[in-house]
Amino acid sequence: MRASLIQIAVDEGESVESRRRRVASMVREQAGADLVVLPELWTTGAFAYEEFATEAEPLEGPTYEAMAKAASDAGVWLHAGSIPERDPEGPLYNTSLVFSPSGDLAAAYRKIHRFGFDKGEAVLMGAGRELVTVRLPETTVGVATCYDLRFPELFRGLVDAGAETLVVPAGWPERRRAHWTLLAQARAVENQAFVLACGTAGTHAGVPQAGHSIVVDPWGEVLAEAGADEEILTVEFDPAKVATTREQFPALKDRVL
Repeated sequence: MRASLIQIAVDEGESVESRRRRVASMVREQAGADLVVLPELWTTGAFAYEEFATEAEPLEGPTYEAMAKAASDAGVWLHAGSIPERDPEGPLYNTSLVFSPSGDLAAAYRKIHRFGFDKGEAVLMGAGRELVTVRLPETTVGVATCYDLRFPELFRGLVDAGAETLVVPAGWPERRRAHWTLLAQARAVENQAFVLACGTAGTHAGVPQAGHSIVVDPWGEVLAEAGADEEILTVEFDPAKVATTREQFPALKDRVL
């Protein structure tokens, strides 16, 4: 299975619409991949809190339309990262969109764990409630977003729902990059699953981003890792390794809690 993680640089001098067009073009260039992954809140920047309300869009808004078309044009499964979603009957949400190769919406996930403690996303966004998995032809994908990576119980729930590949778009800050790598490997090892974690490059509202998107196998081995700048990280992996790992070292069968 071939996956491409597009580590987008968010430049504050680039308009959201211009970035949307540029990213759609990058997705189209990944024709031949099985799965393409974008980062969290790449339209605005994950730390550009003042932009959330002004750039929020309905679920089926301009980003939805552009990414659905790009997925269809490329013929790929596309995890389109997340957008600030405006629910007409509720708060804003940090919502991920997953499209099939035909451009149909396969899943939407509202981020459950919001970052910021008593400010930022934690007070500006509502919390999601539902775990989300998506069945691809070769693997079942469990969907999580950025700060979710710190909460292992969410990933246990995804594994219980059948997840074999855990996809995590993020806007992770450079000052905590060591945690990013450590947690991605930990989630892979403890759940005996692949982890595809796609971050951003650039600077969001003065916060330098970690980049270093990473793909980890069920034994915790790093199969591929990006640098700090914008790049496309492409990796081939065998989803069957999940079943083999869980059979050879059946630790999940010994769970008590």
